[in-house]
Amino acid sequence: MRTPRDVLNELKWREKEDLERATIYYVHRGAPGDFRTMQGSEIEDLGRSFIKCVGGHIPYHRIFKIVYDGDVLLERKR
Repeated sequence: MRTPRDVLNELKWREKEDLERATIYYVHRGAPGDFRTMQGSEIEDLGRSFIKCVGGHIPYHRIFKIVYDGDVLLERKR
């Protein structure tokens, strides 16, 4: 089973523009629908257990969907 980290690392190392074209959906309690999205271009670093991004850190376990150019690369239950 591929993890969010696996998918994002694959996009990162193919070409930088690939990661920038991804949309990441993650659980964010209190937000409308209890989730938010971020663009791959907001990612500063892919750490071991979290993403470092412009707004802070997002743990991988909160990511439930990754879309790349309209194709769903990862989707799991929230």
